Amino acid sequence: MSLNRSEKEAVISDVTGLAAKAQTLVMAEYRGITVADMTRLRTTARNSGVTLSVLKNTLARRAVAGSAFDIVSDQMTGPLIYSFSVDAVAAAKVVAEFAKTNDKLVIRGGAYGGKALDINGVKQLASIPSKEVLLSQLLGLMQSPISRTARVLAALAEKRGEGAAAPAAPADAEPAVA
Repeated sequence: MSLNRSEKEAVISDVTGLAAKAQTLVMAEYRGITVADMTRLRTTARNSGVTLSVLKNTLARRAVAGSAFDIVSDQMTGPLIYSFSVDAVAAAKVVAEFAKTNDKLVIRGGAYGGKALDINGVKQLASIPSKEVLLSQLLGLMQSPISRTARVLAALAEKRGEGAAAPAAPADAEPAVA
């Protein structure tokens, strides 16, 4: 079913809005994927904050014109699903994980940070831990020296506490009378 002019303009404006907010675009060929698998992919993407869109390539090219994703407009051919995400790695993770279990989804490329990504670039981006994991790792690295220092100080205090204990009175000494 073809879209009329106003519907096309609405689609372009929606995708332009997505592209303006997104950090990453991943394109994948979806030829031969069943409706059930596509629904599962969309659900996974939605839960991860990724927007998946099946668009006419001409509309997608117009929508990304002038954005950071314009560099991949020449790759927009064939039946593609477009994955936009605000999180830098979310779109790549969702598509790459799904492609591992479904050989009909073929990653074609993408863009991140104004640079075009090939298939290997998308897979490398997908292998980066999420923002939350990276922040927790950073916090762990920052806490490590402090916690080690605290343990060393506690061990020193314990050792000094044992050596500085009051000496025991000799056995032949008379008890003090008050």
